[in-house]
Amino acid sequence: MKKKVMNIMEAFSKAMVQPLMYLSVGGLILAIGALLTNNTIQGALPFLSWAPIQVLGKLMYQSVMTVINNLGVVFVIGIPAAFAKKDKHHAGIIGFMSYLMYLKTSNVLLEVTGKMAEPSEMLGLIGTGQAEILGIQCVDMSVFGGIILGCIVGYVFNRTSQKSFNGAAQIFSGVRFTFLIMIFVSILFGAADNVVWPWAQKGISALAGVIKNSGTFGLFLYGFLERLLVPTGLHHLVYTPFQFSDLGGVLQVGDNTVVGAYAIAMTELNMPVEKMSESIYYMAIGFTKMFGYIGIGAAFMHTAYKENKKRVRSTMIPLIVTACLASITEPIDFMFIFCAPVLFVIHAVIAGLFLALLKVFGVTAFCGGNILSSFITNMAAGTEKTNWPMMYVLAAIQIVLYFVVFSILIKKMDLKTPGREAAAAEEEGEAGGAQPKNTSLTANVASLVEGLGGKDNINSTENCFTRLRVNVKDPSLLKDELINKVPNSGIVKKEDDIQIIIGLKVAEVRTAVEDYLKSL
Repeated sequence: MKKKVMNIMEAFSKAMVQPLMYLSVGGLILAIGALLTNNTIQGALPFLSWAPIQVLGKLMYQSVMTVINNLGVVFVIGIPAAFAKKDKHHAGIIGFMSYLMYLKTSNVLLEVTGKMAEPSEMLGLIGTGQAEILGIQCVDMSVFGGIILGCIVGYVFNRTSQKSFNGAAQIFSGVRFTFLIMIFVSILFGAADNVVWPWAQKGISALAGVIKNSGTFGLFLYGFLERLLVPTGLHHLVYTPFQFSDLGGVLQVGDNTVVGAYAIAMTELNMPVEKMSESIYYMAIGFTKMFGYIGIGAAFMHTAYKENKKRVRSTMIPLIVTACLASITEPIDFMFIFCAPVLFVIHAVIAGLFLALLKVFGVTAFCGGNILSSFITNMAAGTEKTNWPMMYVLAAIQIVLYFVVFSILIKKMDLKTPGREAAAAEEEGEAGGAQPKNTSLTANVASLVEGLGGKDNINSTENCFTRLRVNVKDPSLLKDELINKVPNSGIVKKEDDIQIIIGLKVAEVRTAVEDYLKSL
C-alpha cells in the first residue's frame, strides 16, 4: 500500500513539474518588465520613461502575468498531458475543454440561484469568493480547481482513451469516449464546487474576528493563513477584509473617515504622525515575499544533487528575482507544496512568525509591493515613523532561518525538492554507467529501442529536465549494453519504470525515440 501511494505521489510530482518548467523563463521576463515600468527606477534613469520602452515593459510584464493569473488553466492542460501514457496532446485538449465546462457549470448555477456577486469599483471580485476566469464568473477555487480537475482528466484518460465500440457506437471510441465521460464529470465537479467551496470560504472569513481580537497571535495567524491558503485561493478572504474594511482599522481625519489598512497606510504616509498605526501590519504580508523566498530558493539550490545544481540555479534565480521585484511567488510555491508539503506548512509558520515579530519589535515600515518600492517609501516616511532599519535586520534573520531550516529538513527527510527528484537519489549510487561511445546523442536510437525490449515492450516515453523516462511491459527484456550505445550517465530501474540519465538534451533524445517508433 505504501509503495502504491509513493508511486502515485511521484507520478503527481512529475506531472506538476511539466507545466512549471516554463515559469523560470517567464519569471525572468516578468521581472525585467517590472523593472522597466517601476517609477523609482524611472526617476533614477529618466530615459526609461521613453514611451516605446514603457510599452515594451508593460507588454513583457502583462503578457507573463496573464500566464501567472491563469495557472489553473496551465495545470489543467499540463497535468493530463503529463499523466497520459499515449496521445498526450489529446489529454491536454480534453483537460482544457473539461475546465471550460466546469467553469460554465459554476457560472450557470450561480446565475440560476441568484448568487452571482457584483464586482466593486476598486477590488472587482476580490473578497467575494468568486472570480472571473477566461471571461467566466464562477466560484473561486483558484489554481486548486485546475489541479484537481487535471488529475481527474489524467486518470480517466488513461482508463478510457483506448476503449473501442462497434457499429453505430463507433463514434464514441477512443479519446471521444474520454471526452464524453468528462462532460458529465466536469458538470458534477462544477456543481460540487458551488456547494462545498462556499462553506470553506465562510469558515475562513469567520476567522477574521479571531485574528482581529487576538493581538500578536492574531497577526501570526493572519500571516500563517495568508501563505498556507495560496494554492486554494482562500487567502484572498484572509487579507481582503483587513486591508479594505473596518476590520483593518478606522482613522478619523477631520470630517473624513478612512477605513481599512490600505487606505489608512496611504493616508498616514502623508500625515505628520509620529508613528504609523498598527493597521500597517495587515499590509505586511509582502515581507516574506520580498525576503523569505531568497532563503527558500537558496536552500533548494544548496540541497540539489551535484549534477543538478546548475539546472536548479538557472531555474530558481529568475523566480527569486520575480518574488522580490514583483511579489509573484506562485511559481516557487508550486515547486514544493506537493512534493514536500511539510516544508510548505513550515513556510507558512515562518511567514506568520515574522509578521508577529514586526509588531514585537515595533516595525511599522511599508512591507508591501516589492523591495525597491518598499525601500523608497520607507526612506520617504523616515525612521521615526517606520523603524525601517529593524525591518532589514529581521529580513536578514528570516532569510538565514529559511535557508537553515529548509536545508536541514530537506536532507534529513530526503524531501524531493527541485534537483532532488526521486530518481536523483538513486543516480548518485547507481550512476557511472556507460561512457559516451558516440558524440551524437541520437545516432544509436535504434539500439536504444532494441535495448528497451523493442517497440512492443515500450508503453510510454516522457522526460523531465535530465532523464528519459520509459515505462516498459517486461523489464527482463532490457539490454544495458544496447541502451548504453546512447551516451548517458546511468540507468535507474524501478520495476517497469526505466530512467536513463541523458542530461539537458534529453528532449532531443525523446523526440528521436518517438520518431523512430513511429517509423517501425
